[in-house]
Amino acid sequence: MHILLIHQAFAALDEPGGTRHHELARYLADRNHGVSIIASPVSYLTGDDRSNSPLTEDKNGTIRIFRTYTFPALHKSFFHRLIGFFSFMLSSFFQALSIKKVDLVWGTTPPIFQSFTAWLVSRLKGVPFLLEVRDLWPEFAIAVGVLKSPLLIRLSYWLERFLYRHADRIVVNSPGFIEHVANKGGKNIRLIPNGADVGLFEIQEAQNVRRNQGWEKKFIILYAGAHGMSNDLGVVLKSARELSTVPKIQFVFVGDGKEKTSLVEKAKMMGLGNIHFLPPVSKKQIGQTLAAADACIAILKPIEMYKTTYPNKVFDYMAAGKPVILAIDGVIRNVVENADCGIFCTPGDPQAITEAIIFLYNNQNRSRKMGLNGRKYLEEHFDREKIAGDLADLMEEMVKNG
Repeated sequence: MHILLIHQAFAALDEPGGTRHHELARYLADRNHGVSIIASPVSYLTGDDRSNSPLTEDKNGTIRIFRTYTFPALHKSFFHRLIGFFSFMLSSFFQALSIKKVDLVWGTTPPIFQSFTAWLVSRLKGVPFLLEVRDLWPEFAIAVGVLKSPLLIRLSYWLERFLYRHADRIVVNSPGFIEHVANKGGKNIRLIPNGADVGLFEIQEAQNVRRNQGWEKKFIILYAGAHGMSNDLGVVLKSARELSTVPKIQFVFVGDGKEKTSLVEKAKMMGLGNIHFLPPVSKKQIGQTLAAADACIAILKPIEMYKTTYPNKVFDYMAAGKPVILAIDGVIRNVVENADCGIFCTPGDPQAITEAIIFLYNNQNRSRKMGLNGRKYLEEHFDREKIAGDLADLMEEMVKNG
């Protein structure tokens, strides 16, 4: 079986960003399937140019990566992002037409526009179209205030409904998305949740990282991921200010994004000597970085729609064996509480985050036990290999049934 994935924000394991699709592609390759991936040369996380990325093939050529033109201005404004989306939509279409002997086209959203390209390519090639919903776009963009134009909102809603109704099968990465997708006309919906490969989160190098970073006598609270509007990291800065009188507690932000420059400036203005910003690291490196922390934060703005999400970073934290300070309500709260692997904090409340950190700092044996609970629960319920197997079974069934 030859699978074609069109994914603007694709990140390989040696790059920063979400690597769910590279990990899944590697498992598909292990089942003797070929995977061709059309991706942007512009990093969705950092905006860096990856045109000369050395990785064009993986798994002895069973995974091929094609990087097609994308307007390089993702972090300038929403308008510039739209230009980036549409430029990739067109360039990926022509690249896809040149790829031969495809058995299934895999589209993923967001960005939603690339999924229209995937649908069109699947119909031109006469093969099944699998739509993966990783984010309820445009709902999230509207809720956070990024998408405001009435015309664009109407067009986005039309495109969302069109794709849900015309997909041969739909997969979602969170159970919270199923009702929304069904109400918009989606059928044949299957949950293929986010998860993690625990093999990428071994902890042998943790002490070296702590020593190299000067963390050996500190209690490290770490956030890893995008520094964007949705991530509400200004609330964490307020918590850091409250905890500035406890010198052993230090905050570390690892990653990049549109709001990072502003966050660094705010931290300076607030005189926060207990917060440090580090550049993003690849998935191959993030395991040892997380293992060097004492606890990890997952946070989103207090928006009702975010209760539907399964954020990738929570599963990474669990795989690394770290207790989760969770400022996100909804379905992911159920996971953390069922696993007994962290503390829920009311989203948008810096005092709640402060209290959770103080509890973990004062109860470090309990904190470590939470981390171990999370890793065990992830191995039992959200192991990437099992998830990839379910996806492969679904794809094989689609191709068999035409």
